[in-house]
Amino acid sequence: MSAIDEASYREFVSVRRRGLLRTAYLLTGDWHAAEDLVQDTLTKLYLSWRRVRRREDAPSYARRTMLNAYVDSTRRPWRREYAVAAVPDRIGGGDPADGGDPDTRTRLMTALAGVPPKQRAVLVLRFWEDLSVEQVAELLDCSTGNVKSQTARGLERLRAVLGPAQLASIREVR
Repeated sequence: MSAIDEASYREFVSVRRRGLLRTAYLLTGDWHAAEDLVQDTLTKLYLSWRRVRRREDAPSYARRTMLNAYVDSTRRPWRREYAVAAVPDRIGGGDPADGGDPDTRTRLMTALAGVPPKQRAVLVLRFWEDLSVEQVAELLDCSTGNVKSQTARGLERLRAVLGPAQLASIREVR
């Protein structure tokens, strides 16, 4: 890789790594798995950086690479996710960007851990990353109708786990 490509890659990583890590945490529900997912994503991005940098669409490419890596990891039998009663905080104080109520965050992360991987990816992209239905469909390489149905099913699953009262309280905190 040329010095110019190397410098632009380092700049991209320094600007985008924290956001990728937060998204990865929401997908995986575990800081260690999130860090592994971001590392895999950045490695793949590095290998194709020259091509990606020319397209000027590196953030979208990085997100798509992360989503593909996440979905692939859920297909491997030795890395399957299991719902747990409570999601532990990161050692050292949790998400540094989180200033909200820790009980609300714990309830939401526990509920999100019970949502199937593709629905979880759609919910994270739609409501955390604030992407449109069309942008999510493009990232996941599926139809907009599929994104809408996955969103509806994922929200229904969250409602079933959280219950209407808890879901309403989470909306109020936001």
